[in-house]
Amino acid sequence: MSADIAICGAGPAGRALAHRCLERGLSVTLIDPAPDRRWTATYALWADELPDWLDTAAVAATVERPVAWARGRHVVDRTYAVLDSERLRAALSVDAAEIRADRAVTLDGHTVTCASGATVTAARVIDARGLTRSPARAEQTAYGLVVDSSRARGLEPAFMDWRADNGAESVAPPSFLYAVPVGGGRILLEETCLVGRPALDTATLRTRLLCRLRSRGIALDGDETVERVRFPVHGGRVGRDRFGAAGGFTHPATGYSVAAALGAADPVASGARAATAGIRAVAALRAAGLRALLALPPADVPDFFEAFFTLPARRQRAYLSGRADPRGTAGAMRALFAELPPRLRRAVVSASLGLAVLD
Repeated sequence: MSADIAICGAGPAGRALAHRCLERGLSVTLIDPAPDRRWTATYALWADELPDWLDTAAVAATVERPVAWARGRHVVDRTYAVLDSERLRAALSVDAAEIRADRAVTLDGHTVTCASGATVTAARVIDARGLTRSPARAEQTAYGLVVDSSRARGLEPAFMDWRADNGAESVAPPSFLYAVPVGGGRILLEETCLVGRPALDTATLRTRLLCRLRSRGIALDGDETVERVRFPVHGGRVGRDRFGAAGGFTHPATGYSVAAALGAADPVASGARAATAGIRAVAALRAAGLRALLALPPADVPDFFEAFFTLPARRQRAYLSGRADPRGTAGAMRALFAELPPRLRRAVVSASLGLAVLD
């Protein structure tokens, strides 16, 4: 074998796994069509999800208790951390790996066949290439602007803000404002379609964001950095040879996957089983939650999140974080159901039982 492990995909998930394998003294081949490409997305996670081994320089900013707006204002009793993409990439050093600028086409046992025709062999092959877009897959989309914080004085950092000041009609697919500091005296203001099939296009989100910012008296100068987001929130398959979004790490109700990848990198590098019964059970429960979100009438989405953010912090944490706690996930879902207005319960039950098929 040419390497102990061959990892296909050099995004945050693949690079994190490669980094931890190298730290354990394993030989690594990292395969990606553009291994040196910049990471332009904003990655974030809850501070208690940060692994001990990650250089704290990767954290650009933290918010001690971010707010969430649904029908009312809620304080999330948990510290939120926003990562600096370039510093995160640097912290996940892979200098000791063999890096191949090529596209992995076929992964078969211990062999990777690349687009160039080259083959790579390894004792273990991991697919960390993420997910391809498909009309059958629900997606998250967003359009954001990074502005000087002085232009947004009085605006609280918000994990989610569903208030209806973005100009959208009540019957239209909903979107929320995500507002977080990104370091350097700047804040990201992003209009986000949490999930849709199809999801809202970036032009619609841009129009809504500009309307929302005008309504709040936030002036723009036209030189703001733009962030565009579009990715599937489901479709990965849990398995020993898949990692990151390809391995079902993406949380279908939030779109987050980096925290799960960072948390799993060390255990997987050590050879621990990636596919446990608990992980599969949580994935099934979250898929049911996604079906419920997709089935909700647009005007009722804020009521759904009003109920969620009314839950105790431990219930919120159980649903938002971790991949292997089916008891905690199910408990959070039961508690949420009890908080929902009666008119929403039938739609949630029907969708959660699988009357709408995702895959």
